[in-house]
Amino acid sequence: QVQLVESGGGLVQPGGSLRLSCAATGSIGRRSATGWYRQAPGRQRDLVAVITSGGFTNYGDSVKGRFTVSRDNAKNTVYLQMNSMKPEGTAVYYCNVGGTLTLPGNYWGQGTQVTVSA
Repeated sequence: QVQLVESGGGLVQPGGSLRLSCAATGSIGRRSATGWYRQAPGRQRDLVAVITSGGFTNYGDSVKGRFTVSRDNAKNTVYLQMNSMKPEGTAVYYCNVGGTLTLPGNYWGQGTQVTVSA
């Protein structure tokens, strides 16, 4: 059984930065993609950024050039560095493992709130 523990959310001003972490316990499969999705109130859950064990990445169009996803396979941990944040980035961010570069897997974290506001 896979469990995911997220950390790093909070309040940040527009233009600021935050770093999210997601530590996985249990086997997540070295060939699967891990990463982040987000869901704002009243909206669907969208892909933010995912990465494979080989380092291939996929980013949502709205975060390209500002967010960076990385992965430490030895620690079973995935990170999301968010820079130049915008108010529309306010959402609950969910860690996901076991998917592909375009589709989420079956394992989700509990979610961490990120609020971008002055």
